[in-house]
Amino acid sequence: MDGLEATYRRATRAALLGLVINLALGVVKLIAGIVGNAFALVADAVNSLGDVVTSLVVLFALRLARRPPDKEHPYGHTRAEAIAGSNVALLVGVSALLIGWEAVTRWNSEHTIPPGWTLWIAAANVVIKEGLYRYKLAVGKRTRSSALLANAWDHRSDALCSLAVLIGLGAVRWGGEGWLWADEAAALVVALAIVWSAGMLFRASAHELLDAQAERTIVGRIAQLALTAEGVHHVETLWVRKSGLEYFVDMHIEVDPRLTVREGHDIGHEVKDRIMREVELVRDVLVHLEPWEGEAQSDEGEMRE
Repeated sequence: MDGLEATYRRATRAALLGLVINLALGVVKLIAGIVGNAFALVADAVNSLGDVVTSLVVLFALRLARRPPDKEHPYGHTRAEAIAGSNVALLVGVSALLIGWEAVTRWNSEHTIPPGWTLWIAAANVVIKEGLYRYKLAVGKRTRSSALLANAWDHRSDALCSLAVLIGLGAVRWGGEGWLWADEAAALVVALAIVWSAGMLFRASAHELLDAQAERTIVGRIAQLALTAEGVHHVETLWVRKSGLEYFVDMHIEVDPRLTVREGHDIGHEVKDRIMREVELVRDVLVHLEPWEGEAQSDEGEMRE
Protein backbone atom coordinates (compact mmCIF):
# COMPACT_ATOMS: atom_id res chain seq x y z
CA MET A 1 0.00 0.00 0.00
CA ASP A 2 3.07 2.31 0.02
CA GLY A 3 2.47 3.22 -3.61
CA LEU A 4 -1.18 3.99 -2.89
CA GLU A 5 -0.22 6.24 0.03
CA ALA A 6 2.26 8.07 -2.20
CA THR A 7 -0.51 8.59 -4.75
CA TYR A 8 -2.77 10.10 -2.11
CA ARG A 9 0.02 12.39 -0.95
CA ARG A 10 0.68 13.64 -4.49
CA ALA A 11 -3.02 14.31 -5.03
CA THR A 12 -3.26 16.12 -1.68
CA ARG A 13 -0.25 18.34 -2.45
CA ALA A 14 -1.73 19.28 -5.82
CA ALA A 15 -5.09 20.16 -4.24
CA LEU A 16 -3.38 22.25 -1.53
CA LEU A 17 -1.32 24.17 -4.08
CA GLY A 18 -4.45 24.90 -6.11
CA LEU A 19 -6.30 26.07 -3.01
CA VAL A 20 -3.60 28.56 -1.97
CA ILE A 21 -3.09 30.01 -5.46
CA ASN A 22 -6.82 30.24 -6.24
CA LEU A 23 -7.53 31.93 -2.90
CA ALA A 24 -4.83 34.54 -3.57
CA LEU A 25 -6.00 35.10 -7.16
CA GLY A 26 -9.66 35.27 -6.12
CA VAL A 27 -9.07 37.91 -3.44
CA VAL A 28 -6.82 40.02 -5.69
CA LYS A 29 -9.26 39.90 -8.64
CA LEU A 30 -12.28 40.62 -6.44
CA ILE A 31 -10.67 43.70 -4.90
CA ALA A 32 -9.35 44.85 -8.28
CA GLY A 33 -12.71 44.32 -9.95
CA ILE A 34 -14.59 46.29 -7.30
CA VAL A 35 -12.04 49.12 -7.05
CA GLY A 36 -11.45 49.28 -10.80
CA ASN A 37 -15.15 48.84 -11.67
CA ALA A 38 -14.36 45.86 -13.90
CA PHE A 39 -17.24 43.39 -13.70
CA ALA A 40 -15.37 40.85 -15.83
CA LEU A 41 -12.67 40.68 -13.12
CA VAL A 42 -15.35 40.24 -10.45
CA ALA A 43 -16.80 37.32 -12.45
CA ASP A 44 -13.32 35.82 -12.81
CA ALA A 45 -12.80 36.25 -9.05
CA VAL A 46 -15.97 34.27 -8.37
CA ASN A 47 -14.56 31.60 -10.68
CA SER A 48 -11.33 31.40 -8.66
CA LEU A 49 -13.13 31.42 -5.31
CA GLY A 50 -15.34 28.62 -6.62
CA ASP A 51 -12.13 26.69 -7.32
CA VAL A 52 -11.14 27.27 -3.69
CA VAL A 53 -14.36 25.56 -2.60
CA THR A 54 -13.64 22.74 -5.05
CA SER A 55 -10.13 22.27 -3.66
CA LEU A 56 -11.43 22.24 -0.08
CA VAL A 57 -13.98 19.57 -0.94
CA VAL A 58 -11.38 17.51 -2.82
CA LEU A 59 -9.02 17.70 0.20
CA PHE A 60 -11.81 16.60 2.54
CA ALA A 61 -12.78 13.78 0.17
CA LEU A 62 -9.17 12.58 -0.14
CA ARG A 63 -8.85 12.51 3.64
CA LEU A 64 -12.12 10.62 4.01
CA ALA A 65 -11.24 8.19 1.21
CA ARG A 66 -8.10 7.07 3.08
CA ARG A 67 -10.11 5.75 6.01
CA PRO A 68 -9.99 1.97 6.27
CA PRO A 69 -13.12 -0.12 5.68
CA ASP A 70 -15.45 -0.53 8.66
CA LYS A 71 -18.59 -2.49 9.51
CA GLU A 72 -20.90 -0.01 7.77
CA HIS A 73 -18.56 0.54 4.79
CA PRO A 74 -16.85 -2.78 3.94
CA TYR A 75 -15.66 -1.39 0.60
CA GLY A 76 -14.06 1.63 2.25
CA HIS A 77 -14.83 5.32 1.75
CA THR A 78 -13.27 5.91 -1.67
CA ARG A 79 -16.57 7.06 -3.24
CA ALA A 80 -16.28 10.29 -1.22
CA GLU A 81 -14.30 11.93 -4.04
CA ALA A 82 -16.99 11.36 -6.68
CA ILE A 83 -19.79 12.40 -4.34
CA ALA A 84 -17.90 15.59 -3.46
CA GLY A 85 -17.20 16.31 -7.12
CA SER A 86 -20.85 16.04 -8.15
CA ASN A 87 -22.02 18.36 -5.37
CA VAL A 88 -19.33 20.95 -6.07
CA ALA A 89 -20.25 20.88 -9.77
CA LEU A 90 -23.84 21.80 -8.94
CA LEU A 91 -22.74 24.60 -6.60
CA VAL A 92 -20.28 26.08 -9.11
CA GLY A 93 -22.83 25.81 -11.94
CA VAL A 94 -25.47 27.75 -10.01
CA SER A 95 -22.97 30.51 -9.12
CA ALA A 96 -22.01 30.79 -12.80
CA LEU A 97 -25.65 31.20 -13.85
CA LEU A 98 -26.04 34.03 -11.32
CA ILE A 99 -22.94 35.75 -12.70
CA GLY A 100 -24.25 35.35 -16.24
CA TRP A 101 -27.60 36.86 -15.31
CA GLU A 102 -25.88 39.83 -13.66
CA ALA A 103 -23.77 40.37 -16.79
CA VAL A 104 -26.91 40.42 -18.96
CA THR A 105 -28.71 42.92 -16.68
CA ARG A 106 -25.66 45.22 -16.65
CA TRP A 107 -25.22 45.14 -20.43
CA ASN A 108 -26.46 48.66 -21.18
CA SER A 109 -25.63 50.24 -17.81
CA GLU A 110 -23.28 53.20 -17.58
CA HIS A 111 -20.01 52.77 -15.69
CA THR A 112 -16.48 54.15 -15.72
CA ILE A 113 -13.67 52.75 -17.85
CA PRO A 114 -11.49 50.29 -15.84
CA PRO A 115 -7.92 51.54 -15.15
CA GLY A 116 -4.95 50.11 -17.02
CA TRP A 117 -3.63 48.07 -14.08
CA THR A 118 -6.65 45.76 -14.28
CA LEU A 119 -5.23 44.47 -17.57
CA TRP A 120 -2.00 43.46 -15.86
CA ILE A 121 -3.93 41.46 -13.27
CA ALA A 122 -5.90 39.67 -16.00
CA ALA A 123 -2.70 38.93 -17.95
CA ALA A 124 -0.92 37.54 -14.88
CA ASN A 125 -3.91 35.32 -14.18
CA VAL A 126 -3.68 33.79 -17.68
CA VAL A 127 -0.06 32.76 -17.07
CA ILE A 128 -0.66 31.42 -13.54
CA LYS A 129 -3.76 29.43 -14.51
CA GLU A 130 -2.04 27.85 -17.51
CA GLY A 131 0.82 26.80 -15.25
CA LEU A 132 -1.61 25.24 -12.76
CA TYR A 133 -3.34 23.40 -15.60
CA ARG A 134 -0.10 21.78 -16.76
CA TYR A 135 0.94 20.80 -13.23
CA LYS A 136 -2.42 19.29 -12.19
CA LEU A 137 -2.84 17.52 -15.52
CA ALA A 138 0.47 15.73 -14.93
CA VAL A 139 -0.44 14.80 -11.34
CA GLY A 140 -3.99 13.82 -12.33
CA LYS A 141 -2.74 11.46 -15.05
CA ARG A 142 -0.23 9.92 -12.68
CA THR A 143 -2.75 9.39 -9.85
CA ARG A 144 -5.75 8.79 -12.15
CA SER A 145 -7.79 11.12 -9.95
CA SER A 146 -10.96 12.17 -11.77
CA ALA A 147 -11.29 15.18 -9.45
CA LEU A 148 -7.74 16.39 -10.15
CA LEU A 149 -8.08 15.86 -13.91
CA ALA A 150 -11.35 17.79 -13.90
CA ASN A 151 -9.67 20.44 -11.77
CA ALA A 152 -6.80 20.64 -14.27
CA TRP A 153 -9.14 21.28 -17.20
CA ASP A 154 -10.96 23.78 -15.03
CA HIS A 155 -7.68 25.69 -14.77
CA ARG A 156 -7.31 25.59 -18.55
CA SER A 157 -10.84 27.02 -18.97
CA ASP A 158 -9.93 29.61 -16.30
CA ALA A 159 -6.89 30.62 -18.35
CA LEU A 160 -9.09 31.04 -21.42
CA CYS A 161 -11.61 32.99 -19.32
CA SER A 162 -8.87 35.31 -18.11
CA LEU A 163 -7.80 35.77 -21.72
CA ALA A 164 -11.39 36.78 -22.55
CA VAL A 165 -11.32 39.19 -19.59
CA LEU A 166 -8.03 40.64 -20.84
CA ILE A 167 -9.46 41.15 -24.33
CA GLY A 168 -12.69 42.63 -22.94
CA LEU A 169 -10.94 45.06 -20.61
CA GLY A 170 -8.50 45.98 -23.36
CA ALA A 171 -11.39 46.75 -25.72
CA VAL A 172 -13.01 48.98 -23.09
CA ARG A 173 -9.73 50.65 -22.22
CA TRP A 174 -8.69 51.50 -25.77
CA GLY A 175 -12.09 51.65 -27.43
CA GLY A 176 -13.59 54.13 -25.00
CA GLU A 177 -17.21 54.43 -23.86
CA GLY A 178 -18.54 52.89 -27.05
CA TRP A 179 -17.00 49.57 -25.96
CA LEU A 180 -18.22 49.48 -22.36
CA TRP A 181 -20.35 46.45 -23.24
CA ALA A 182 -17.15 44.42 -23.79
CA ASP A 183 -16.70 44.21 -20.00
CA GLU A 184 -20.06 42.48 -19.59
CA ALA A 185 -19.43 40.36 -22.69
CA ALA A 186 -16.20 39.06 -21.15
CA ALA A 187 -18.04 38.33 -17.89
CA LEU A 188 -20.68 36.40 -19.84
CA VAL A 189 -17.96 34.34 -21.55
CA VAL A 190 -16.52 33.52 -18.12
CA ALA A 191 -19.95 32.46 -16.82
CA LEU A 192 -20.55 30.18 -19.81
CA ALA A 193 -17.12 28.59 -19.41
CA ILE A 194 -17.79 27.93 -15.71
CA VAL A 195 -21.11 26.26 -16.57
CA TRP A 196 -19.34 24.05 -19.12
CA SER A 197 -16.61 23.06 -16.62
CA ALA A 198 -19.22 22.31 -13.95
CA GLY A 199 -21.11 20.11 -16.41
CA MET A 200 -17.97 18.14 -17.28
CA LEU A 201 -17.10 17.66 -13.60
CA PHE A 202 -20.64 16.47 -12.81
CA ARG A 203 -20.58 14.06 -15.77
CA ALA A 204 -17.24 12.54 -14.68
CA SER A 205 -18.39 12.16 -11.07
CA ALA A 206 -21.72 10.60 -12.06
CA HIS A 207 -19.92 8.23 -14.46
CA GLU A 208 -17.81 6.95 -11.58
CA LEU A 209 -20.78 6.64 -9.20
CA LEU A 210 -22.56 4.47 -11.77
CA ASP A 211 -19.74 1.89 -11.64
CA ALA A 212 -18.63 2.29 -15.24
CA GLN A 213 -15.89 -0.02 -16.53
CA ALA A 214 -12.41 1.42 -16.01
CA GLU A 215 -10.19 2.64 -18.85
CA ARG A 216 -9.17 0.02 -21.40
CA THR A 217 -5.48 0.47 -20.56
CA ILE A 218 -6.05 -0.51 -16.93
CA VAL A 219 -8.37 -3.40 -17.84
CA GLY A 220 -5.90 -4.71 -20.42
CA ARG A 221 -2.95 -4.55 -18.05
CA ILE A 222 -4.84 -6.45 -15.34
CA ALA A 223 -5.90 -9.14 -17.85
CA GLN A 224 -2.32 -9.61 -19.03
CA LEU A 225 -1.03 -9.89 -15.46
CA ALA A 226 -3.62 -12.58 -14.70
CA LEU A 227 -2.67 -14.56 -17.81
CA THR A 228 1.01 -14.60 -16.79
CA ALA A 229 0.17 -16.54 -13.62
CA GLU A 230 0.92 -20.27 -13.90
CA GLY A 231 -2.22 -22.34 -14.31
CA VAL A 232 -4.43 -19.58 -15.76
CA HIS A 233 -5.67 -20.56 -19.24
CA HIS A 234 -8.07 -17.72 -19.90
CA VAL A 235 -9.66 -14.63 -18.33
CA GLU A 236 -13.35 -15.20 -18.92
CA THR A 237 -14.81 -12.11 -17.23
CA LEU A 238 -13.12 -8.96 -15.99
CA TRP A 239 -14.88 -6.04 -14.32
CA VAL A 240 -12.81 -3.13 -13.03
CA ARG A 241 -14.57 -0.21 -11.37
CA LYS A 242 -12.96 3.03 -10.29
CA SER A 243 -13.70 4.39 -6.84
CA GLY A 244 -11.91 7.64 -6.05
CA LEU A 245 -8.22 7.10 -6.76
CA GLU A 246 -8.51 3.33 -6.41
CA TYR A 247 -9.82 0.35 -8.36
CA PHE A 248 -11.78 -2.75 -7.38
CA VAL A 249 -11.41 -5.84 -9.59
CA ASP A 250 -13.87 -8.71 -10.08
CA MET A 251 -12.67 -11.45 -12.41
CA HIS A 252 -13.36 -15.02 -13.54
CA ILE A 253 -10.34 -17.05 -14.60
CA GLU A 254 -10.38 -20.47 -16.26
CA VAL A 255 -8.17 -23.22 -14.81
CA ASP A 256 -7.76 -26.96 -15.29
CA PRO A 257 -10.95 -28.59 -13.86
CA ARG A 258 -8.90 -31.53 -12.55
CA LEU A 259 -7.10 -29.36 -9.99
CA THR A 260 -7.84 -29.78 -6.31
CA VAL A 261 -9.59 -27.02 -4.37
CA ARG A 262 -6.27 -26.16 -2.69
CA GLU A 263 -4.45 -25.89 -6.04
CA GLY A 264 -7.17 -23.69 -7.51
CA HIS A 265 -7.17 -21.58 -4.36
CA ASP A 266 -3.40 -21.04 -4.64
CA ILE A 267 -3.72 -19.97 -8.29
CA GLY A 268 -6.43 -17.48 -7.39
CA HIS A 269 -4.28 -15.97 -4.65
CA GLU A 270 -1.29 -15.77 -6.97
CA VAL A 271 -3.40 -13.82 -9.50
CA LYS A 272 -4.68 -11.47 -6.80
CA ASP A 273 -1.24 -10.88 -5.28
CA ARG A 274 0.33 -10.29 -8.69
CA ILE A 275 -2.25 -7.68 -9.70
CA MET A 276 -2.12 -5.83 -6.36
CA ARG A 277 1.67 -5.85 -6.45
CA GLU A 278 2.01 -4.55 -10.00
CA VAL A 279 -0.95 -2.11 -10.16
CA GLU A 280 -0.53 0.13 -7.14
CA LEU A 281 -3.99 1.73 -7.35
CA VAL A 282 -5.89 -1.55 -7.03
CA ARG A 283 -7.50 -1.81 -3.57
CA ASP A 284 -8.88 -5.36 -3.86
CA VAL A 285 -9.27 -8.25 -6.32
CA LEU A 286 -12.03 -10.85 -6.19
CA VAL A 287 -11.10 -13.97 -8.18
CA HIS A 288 -13.64 -16.63 -9.17
CA LEU A 289 -12.48 -19.91 -10.71
CA GLU A 290 -14.12 -21.46 -13.79
CA PRO A 291 -13.31 -24.84 -15.44
CA TRP A 292 -11.26 -24.53 -18.62
CA GLU A 293 -13.16 -26.24 -21.42
CA GLY A 294 -10.65 -25.93 -24.22
CA GLU A 295 -8.60 -23.43 -26.17
CA ALA A 296 -9.01 -19.92 -24.75
CA GLN A 297 -9.67 -16.96 -26.96
CA SER A 298 -6.39 -15.27 -27.75
CA ASP A 299 -8.01 -11.96 -28.60
CA GLU A 300 -8.38 -9.86 -25.46
CA GLY A 301 -11.24 -8.00 -27.07
CA GLU A 302 -13.37 -11.16 -26.93
CA MET A 303 -13.12 -11.31 -23.15
CA ARG A 304 -16.44 -10.57 -21.50
CA GLU A 305 -16.38 -7.21 -19.74
